[in-house]
Amino acid sequence: MREMTPEPLTAEAFAPFGSVIEASDAAVKLAINQGHAVRYDRLADIDVADGGGTPIVSLFRARPLAERVLKAFERHPLGSQTFVPLSDRPYLVAVAPPGPFDPTAIRLFRADGHQGVHYGKGVWHHFLLVLEESDFLVVDRAGPGDNCDEVELEPEAAIRITLGPATARGG
Repeated sequence: MREMTPEPLTAEAFAPFGSVIEASDAAVKLAINQGHAVRYDRLADIDVADGGGTPIVSLFRARPLAERVLKAFERHPLGSQTFVPLSDRPYLVAVAPPGPFDPTAIRLFRADGHQGVHYGKGVWHHFLLVLEESDFLVVDRAGPGDNCDEVELEPEAAIRITLGPATARGG
């Protein structure tokens, strides 16, 4: 079993897998509602139409793993997925590039409680990795077709997550 420590979630580092949803200076900003709001525009392109899919919005309530070990990954070949935290709590994001699953290509990120993630279609990812119970707004695909592939890691390929002091504190 190998160990991984999460790296900070940045738009640049996450770009091969999708996009980071955040109110950053890099986003296109539009003044709306007579100047009473700022719209951070087009942070992600929802891609769910393949095979007759339609976008849906759900709420996920996630609990921490009993042990911080990555043992399985999934991908959604027919649609992208977006996860936006509602609980203002840091969480982890484990991903691997689309295509045949390559456990040596896994990346582990630490998202602060203000960052969401948008997984591109076919990106391998672990299910929600929260450090404490947290809620997420999820934009996903509904429709016909098999939209979930899963892989189990061989025991020697499993990954133990080690948290640095800032991540363990939630800071």
